[in-house]
Amino acid sequence: MLVDSPPEQRAETAPAPPTRRAIRVLGLLASVVILVLVATASIAVGAKGLSVEQVWHGLFQDTGTYGDVVVADRLSRTVLGLLAGAALGLSGAVLQALTRNPLADPGLLGINAGASAAVVTAITFFGVTSLSGYVWFAFLGAAAVGALVWFLGGSRGATPVRLALAGTAISAALYGYLQAVMITDDQALNKMRFWTVGSLSSANNSTILQVLPFLAIGSLLALALARPLNAMEMGDDTAKALGAHLNRTRALAMLSATVLCGAATAACGPIVFVGLMVPHIVRSFTGPDLRWILPYATVLSPVLLLGSDVIGRLVVRPAELQVGIVTALIGGPVFIFLVRRRRTAQL
Repeated sequence: MLVDSPPEQRAETAPAPPTRRAIRVLGLLASVVILVLVATASIAVGAKGLSVEQVWHGLFQDTGTYGDVVVADRLSRTVLGLLAGAALGLSGAVLQALTRNPLADPGLLGINAGASAAVVTAITFFGVTSLSGYVWFAFLGAAAVGALVWFLGGSRGATPVRLALAGTAISAALYGYLQAVMITDDQALNKMRFWTVGSLSSANNSTILQVLPFLAIGSLLALALARPLNAMEMGDDTAKALGAHLNRTRALAMLSATVLCGAATAACGPIVFVGLMVPHIVRSFTGPDLRWILPYATVLSPVLLLGSDVIGRLVVRPAELQVGIVTALIGGPVFIFLVRRRRTAQL
C-alpha cells in the first residue's frame, strides 16, 4: 500500500518553479528563433518564391545561379528591415519611458515630421533625386527637430508633458509645410508619395552602410539608459533619491531616440506604429523594467516589420504593398484596442 509522504517532504522533493528571470530569458531566446524564421521568410518570399535550400545555398554557397542572385538582392532588404525595426522599437521604448506615456511613439516628438520635411525640402529646393541624398537630409531634419523639441520643452527644465506638447506642435506645423510644398511641386509630390508611405524595396548596401554607424551608436546609448530611465519612471523625486541625473538622462534619451528614429526614417521613410505597438505589448509580459523591455523590443520589432513586409509581398503578388501601409493597417486596430483597454482599466 502506498503511503502518502508528509507535506514537508513533498515540498522538498517537488521541482522548484521556474523563476521570472528564467522565463524572460527563455522568452527572449524564443523571440530570437522567431526572428530567424521571419528573416528567412523575408529572403524566400517574393515575386518568385525560393525554397529553404535555395536560401541556404544563396547565403553560403553563392555560385551565381538565378536563385543565388535573388537571395543576394533580397538580403539587403532583409538586413535593412532588421536594423530599422530594431531602431524603431528601441526609440519607441525610450520615448515611452521618457514621456511616461505607454502609448507614445517616435512621431510624438516630431522626429518623423522633421525627416519628411527635410526630404521634401531637398527635392524641391536643392534638386536631390537619389536615395543617398535623402538619407542625409532626412537624418539632419530629424536631428534638428529633436533639438528644437528639447529646447522648446524647457531644455534643462524639460518635463514629459512639455516635450510631448512641443513635439505635437512642431509636427503639425511641419506637416502643413510638407503638404503645401507637395501640392505646388509635382516633382516633389512624385518623389515623396513613395518615400512617405515607408518601404524597404529600395534597400541596398550603400544605404545600410550609411545609417549603420548611427543605428549602432543610438542602440548602445539606449541600452545604457535602461537603469536611469527605470528610476525616472517612478517620478522625479524618487529618481533623484536613487541618484539619477534627470536632465542628463532626458537629454541622452532624446539624443538616442532621435538618432535611432532619424536613421531608420531616412533609410525607409516614416514607418508608423512599430515603435508604439511592440514596446507596449512587450511591457505587458516583461513588466516595466527597461532592462528587459529594450532587448525584447530590439528582437520583436524587426519581427513585426519584416513580417509586414512579407505580407505586403504576398497580398498583391507579383506586385507588392509597401510595408508602411501594412504596419498602418495592422497598427490602427491594435492602437484602438490598446486605448480602449486602458480606458476600461481606469473606469
